[in-house]
Amino acid sequence: MSKLIQRLLIFFIGLPAVVGIVCLHQYHHLALHVALLAVTVCAALELHAIFSHQGTLQPKLLLVVLSLLLPAVSFACAFYSLPHAYIEYTFVACIMICMAYEVLTAQHFEHSNLRLMAATFIILYSGYLPTFISRMTTLSHATESIALFLVLVFMCDSLAWLFGNLFGKSNRGIIKASPNKSLAGFLGGIFGSTATAALTCVVKPEMFGGSYIHAILLGILISCFAIIGDLVESVFKRSANCKDSGAIIPGRGGVLDSVDSVFFAAPVFYLVTTLLF
Repeated sequence: MSKLIQRLLIFFIGLPAVVGIVCLHQYHHLALHVALLAVTVCAALELHAIFSHQGTLQPKLLLVVLSLLLPAVSFACAFYSLPHAYIEYTFVACIMICMAYEVLTAQHFEHSNLRLMAATFIILYSGYLPTFISRMTTLSHATESIALFLVLVFMCDSLAWLFGNLFGKSNRGIIKASPNKSLAGFLGGIFGSTATAALTCVVKPEMFGGSYIHAILLGILISCFAIIGDLVESVFKRSANCKDSGAIIPGRGGVLDSVDSVFFAAPVFYLVTTLLF
């Protein structure tokens, strides 16, 4: 199946399905939280598999359960209107549990630092970062905000791919982490998110307080961090000599290959939205 057909299938099937889940706002977006829990499990498993190429890690089940605690607590905070500080407390507790596990179970300590750093990162990346999507359910115009966020990231990814294929043949390799990425692709991604944010400001000005400057700023920030998120995952795979994070999604690889940009950009969108809007 060609890349173009894969992109079209994602556009006409995948994106509407995701936006449809977002629009199911009953019980404080229960459907979205269930989807986040499933993605967290897949992301934790894939990260564990990637990092396992370079050494023995703490048990897979332990890290998946601890990662799951964070989006679960985030849903409880949204459902019961609890302070988001409980998410941070849970994150700290998860890391302390990993430290205690290492102290109580390790027989040799040559690789303890690696195991603890890998455990901390798996919980941070697959468990903590998705909580910022969950936190978006507490925003005013929550459904529109989450849908806008996902569309901004999708447009960045799609326009980066399109511009890279059309104009990027002579300007690739500027980032060693992903030699196939091009300057034209990066600029296309930034244009895609920024233009989408500006157009949204025209259609629904209340989303940005009627400020085109805020809309353009948000588009630029989301696109930049979405691109960085994609490159960060490339570093993971390159370091472990993996082509894809998994094979669960035809034509895309693993779950991480599809949500890396979303995870990385989610904290930025949430913070910018709460501070500016």
